[in-house]
Amino acid sequence: MIYPDINPIALDLGFVQIYWYGIMYLLAFLSAYLLAYHRAKQLNNWNKQQIEDMIFYGAIGVVAGGRLGYMLFYNLEVFLSDPLAIFAVQNGGMSFHGGFLGVAMAMVLFNRKYNKTFFTTMDFVAPLVPLGLGFGRIGNFINGELWGKVTSSPFGMYIQEQGVARYPSQLYEAFLEGLVLFIVLWVFSKKSPAPMSVSALFLILYGLFRFIIEFVRVPDVQLGYLAFGWLTMGQLLSLPMIVLGVYLILKAKRA
Repeated sequence: MIYPDINPIALDLGFVQIYWYGIMYLLAFLSAYLLAYHRAKQLNNWNKQQIEDMIFYGAIGVVAGGRLGYMLFYNLEVFLSDPLAIFAVQNGGMSFHGGFLGVAMAMVLFNRKYNKTFFTTMDFVAPLVPLGLGFGRIGNFINGELWGKVTSSPFGMYIQEQGVARYPSQLYEAFLEGLVLFIVLWVFSKKSPAPMSVSALFLILYGLFRFIIEFVRVPDVQLGYLAFGWLTMGQLLSLPMIVLGVYLILKAKRA
């Protein structure tokens, strides 16, 4: 396969440029809203106003948490030397794990407003997230960033600009963290599972998928491998998710 080298600018109007990556974020929030609205029809404790507020709170959590998480987890030295670098979004840099923590904190504020319990909200939110993750990874692919390792495997993709073939790890993540995770959580959530179990399954599966794909993904150049010649920051941050997910699903089973 040959990388198509897509122009990251989807539309150039002269006075403004619209990027594919931004469109992917819009599709992520739109898909979450539509899925939430569909789920709310099947439940009696959600209304249109709550869904709109939940998406708004979640969007703020994703962007703020994702950017802050990137600076703290992946670019701490730069952040400490120049805290204002957090606003230099034109240089790129978003972290899923930071975005996840940002959404969790945003949902705490949302719950205070609507008097909902944490896992009632998170179990509702969890199936809405994967498609957005998939869109984000497609955005990474279009931007030609977060490539996998150099390979001669037929599963690799030849990048003419680099003159090498690499694993398209962005597409692997879009498939596993996006499509597969969405299908599993969506089907599972329809079976009236015990409280916390949908959130737990999200934590376990995302953590496992991310941990596995990191073996073929090139780590951030400023960090490299953290230990053993293979452990990455993405894997290190995913391990607590897996452990917490197992704990929650065992707790839900006992309950």
